[in-house]
Amino acid sequence: MPLFMDRHDLPDATAADIATAHMHDLEVQERFGVRFVTYWFEEEAGSAFCLVEGPDKESVEAAHSASHGMLPLNVVEVNEASIRGFFGRLNTHPPGEPYVESAFRAVLFTDMVDSTRLTQQLGDREAMQLVHQHDTIVRSGLAQFGGSEVKHTGDGIMAAFDAASRAVGAGVQIQRTLRELNAGEQSGLRVRIGVAAGEPVTQQGDLFGATVQQAARLCACAQPDCIVVSSGVHDLCRGKGIRFSDAGPLVAKGFDEPIGHFEVDWRD
Repeated sequence: MPLFMDRHDLPDATAADIATAHMHDLEVQERFGVRFVTYWFEEEAGSAFCLVEGPDKESVEAAHSASHGMLPLNVVEVNEASIRGFFGRLNTHPPGEPYVESAFRAVLFTDMVDSTRLTQQLGDREAMQLVHQHDTIVRSGLAQFGGSEVKHTGDGIMAAFDAASRAVGAGVQIQRTLRELNAGEQSGLRVRIGVAAGEPVTQQGDLFGATVQQAARLCACAQPDCIVVSSGVHDLCRGKGIRFSDAGPLVAKGFDEPIGHFEVDWRD
């Protein structure tokens, strides 16, 4: 059965209100042929996100309407692999018990510099060894900072974190490991990294659509050995002991307005 995620903007709601609403959803779900799997609630932002199995979007909306009347602003179809990639293990809290857990995620992209040229220069076998080396280093950074690998892009990895500072920390760890590697041998492996952050369902009608696009654009504009982050990630890292250099506005394809971006000062 298809899987959907919906978004509710509820600025005055409390964790207890959302827990009660979820219980009402569970009471009516069989009538509409849906199953409410779990939810996330960000009390400060007043945002709730429900994960629901069902035949279609209309059934999800009808179940919400019948249970408590709080209709979602948006409902998007998702796949389980993407959900587990972004969120890791799904919440298993007891129904009716108030709790707060953020659905906000920071998205990180890595990209091997000059991967096509390296393949032509080194040959397929040695180039693939560099890819494996890249994967090992990146996955080690993800493991240290609680990141989840969403997918492999061929010459890079896309990952998600539950905090912007963790994503930046992983990026720093990756670059420092590469620096040590390249100091001891001429491996030729260099990486650029981009990081953006946001909520899972926006008006664009996609799971982390704008956030993923922004992180990919930032990665593409980064210089070799650099970590570039959005202004939102920069703001979320205040007080975390991370230093940045303002790189100014970036005009990026697919965005109506320039993106403020910063470079992480990771070398010291």
